Amino acid sequence: MPIAQAQPGKTLLNGADHTLIMIDHQSQMSFATKSIDATVLRNNAALVSKAAAEFKVPTILTTVAAQSFSGPIYSEIQSVFPDQQPIDRTTMNTWEDQRIADRVNQIGKGRIVLAGLWTSVCIVGPALSALDQGFEVYVITDASGDITEEAHERAVQRMVQAGARPITSLQYLLELQRDWARGETYDETVKTSVEHGGAYGLGLIYAKQMFNASEGH
Repeated sequence: MPIAQAQPGKTLLNGADHTLIMIDHQSQMSFATKSIDATVLRNNAALVSKAAAEFKVPTILTTVAAQSFSGPIYSEIQSVFPDQQPIDRTTMNTWEDQRIADRVNQIGKGRIVLAGLWTSVCIVGPALSALDQGFEVYVITDASGDITEEAHERAVQRMVQAGARPITSLQYLLELQRDWARGETYDETVKTSVEHGGAYGLGLIYAKQMFNASEGH
């Protein structure tokens, strides 16, 4: 019989065990994205960026043809990492760019978390490639998008069948926090949740203002 132990499962993420790669969150890629509203997508990209920065997750920013076609990375992302110049590629598959491979190897984490545009091309490519090379892969599905809901859903399904684990942006933040007694990151987690957590954030505002309540910590 299994024995219950008060410790997290091995597949749960923490800030020290993975590399986040944010791929092609750019204007031209967003214009054709229809599986998610652009405002929601930008909000979720900001949430993921702030979560990564708060928990000191090694983060790689990358774009495709930024100067000639697709435009700069979202300001919501760049403002969180103001000193990081995104790696601009020609490859649709991020994983085929040697600079990305070198950076992943330099960071040295066995888990990769991906988010970006479009799911069926720019996320499927690195996800399947990383899985083939022995990495664990997580995909933040609501910080990604595609030209149709069908394209997005089939891409997620394909990655899941290959072994990738789908998560959402708010889930990513709260999984990194995981314990409200973790005081060193509590305030920033609540702040990011209020700013980008939708109805959950509204609930935090309401509880604080009406009852001076807070998550137990």
